Parts: sequence; structure tokens; C-alpha cells
Amino acid sequence: MKVPANQKALSLAACIAGQYGKLPQVAAVALAGSQTNLVADPGSDIDLYVYWETPIPMESRRSIANTDSTAVELDNQFWETGDEWFDAPTGIHVDVMFRHTGWIEAQLARLLDHHQASVGYSTCFWHNVRSSHVLYDCDGWFAGLQDWADQPFPEPLRRNIVAKNYPILRDTASSYLYQIKSAAVRGDKISIHHRIAALLASYFDILFAVNRLPHPGEKRLLQIANSKCTILPPGMEHQVLDLLAASGNPEAVVAKADALISGLADLLREQGLVGREGERL
Repeated sequence: MKVPANQKALSLAACIAGQYGKLPQVAAVALAGSQTNLVADPGSDIDLYVYWETPIPMESRRSIANTDSTAVELDNQFWETGDEWFDAPTGIHVDVMFRHTGWIEAQLARLLDHHQASVGYSTCFWHNVRSSHVLYDCDGWFAGLQDWADQPFPEPLRRNIVAKNYPILRDTASSYLYQIKSAAVRGDKISIHHRIAALLASYFDILFAVNRLPHPGEKRLLQIANSKCTILPPGMEHQVLDLLAASGNPEAVVAKADALISGLADLLREQGLVGREGERL
């Protein structure tokens, strides 16, 4: 019987995690991303997170990456430090990211203890840890990390995310809406696309915070928001799609962006998170 694609991926992930688990520098290995968020498809890759206490020798990483693999890339530094390859027997893309244990602890403390918001994607690392499936955990460190992460959304963090992201949608001199208007006047379609992406990053950061949900990352946001969020602006999905459809039309895009922001503003007022003119409460 043919093994489902996701089962192949899970088996491969467990095998690779076992190899990293033999290294004395490694504290834990966890699987995250689409494979653990119930949104994987046959083309989904494997996102493995290797948590280390002391640096892993490159030769050890190279040896694991070169096992039955093609198109190996070592020590990518574009985002998080990582190694990537394609598993030759299955054709599955493997993406391994290396994190220091102290670094991820600091990321959680920034959110859960100090309630510090970012401009967009504020709580993605929290979601990543919470939704991870541990494959190797030397002394229970990762289990403890997940116990810490498994807590209600702090109300100060919720409000700080709104305070950080809401004003730059429309209310400040250099807001996203102002920048979209300026780009539309110039007929600058590339700039319009760039500012729409930034606007949506802050929009969804606010939306997930309002619903007391850690941000799930950049993929399938509409699908996840519709299925997980119980508090949504009326017509949210259509407003987002209308804005995206208007991104190449400088005459229409400003009105679509303004409508999307207005729907969110009404919701935030209903939730007592901003005042009548958008001020923080």
C-alpha cells in the first residue's frame, strides 16, 4: 500500500532527528511548520529545528546532509542559520534550522515575560515552539520550553501588539495607507505591492492578537484566520482579496486599503482596544 506523503515526511523527519540526536552538542530536535499545523500537502517540505548548547561542527552537519541527498546547501545565512537538501529516495525538501537554546529562551521571555511587540509577526516564535512536535529531547529541556509556552495569551502583550501595529496602518504621518496613496500618485506599482505586504503583516498581527492566538507565520493566513479566529471584521476575507486584486490598479487600491483598515478599526473599538479616533486605551 502506498504510504501517504505526510507519513513519508514524518518518517524521514524522525530518521534525520535521530542522526542529530547522536551529536553531543544537540539538546533537542523538533518538527514544525506545515507538517505539524495540519496544512501539509504532498509538496510540503520538512522544517526541522535543531537546538544546540554548543556549536555543532560543520563536518558533522555535512555528514548528515550528504546522506542519500541531492542539491545540498550548507550554512545558509539568509534568515536563520540552516542546511537544506532534497532527500533522494522520497524527493522531499528538508530544511534544517539551527537555534541556540539560550536564543529561543530569550525570544519567549521577550513575549511572555516582557510583552514586547514587533511590527508584524510578533508572536511567530511562540507559535513555532507551541506547535512543534519534539523528535529528540536529551534531558527534557524542550518539554520544559513547551510547558512555558503553553499559557494563555498575556493581555499586556495583546494590547502592546495593537499599540505597535495599529497606528502605522493609517493614523501616522508615514502610515502604510499614506505610503500607498503616495505610490499610487506616482504610479509606482512595485512600491504599492511592497506597502500592501507590510500593511497585511501588521493587520494579521493585530487580528491574531485580538483573538489571543500566537501568529502562525506567513502561509495560508486567510485559511487559518477563518478557521481559528472567532473575532473577525465582517467581510474580512473579501476585503483582503479585494485589496490584493486592486494592487495593480493605483486608482482603486487606496479605497480598498482604507476599507480594510476601517473594518479592523471598528472591531478594535468594539473590543475596547482603541478609542473613537484610534487612540490606545
